[in-house]
Amino acid sequence: MSDELSNFAQRYAKAWCSQNPESVAAFFAESGSISINNGPPAIGRAAIAKEVQAFMTTFPDMVVAMDKVVHNEEETKFYWTLTGTNTGPGGTGKRVRISGYELWRIGNDGLIAESKGHFDATDYKKQLRAE
Repeated sequence: MSDELSNFAQRYAKAWCSQNPESVAAFFAESGSISINNGPPAIGRAAIAKEVQAFMTTFPDMVVAMDKVVHNEEETKFYWTLTGTNTGPGGTGKRVRISGYELWRIGNDGLIAESKGHFDATDYKKQLRAE
């Protein structure tokens, strides 16, 4: 894995911690997309920023840590851990810690053309309800 890719992934994780959804969207190509757990893709930077804003609103203290980034000829996988407290509007006040990954397709411009994110939704929902 290149130092350049590692640096890109670290800056991407830091952007998720910024409470500025446009800073995350800037890592995507103009017509890039993100989908989460096989949901419909958000296409284009404005739609990506809206998707990111939902997480930032739900977890105002959200921290996304890069666990690792793995690249081979076929794919790039960005592994992460999110921690935060669900104190956004209608939140449960519960602390959440989930890990997952994004499968990236990097375009010729060096930006994310497509990201397919995955995390354990059942565990996530369980943590939100935990007593």
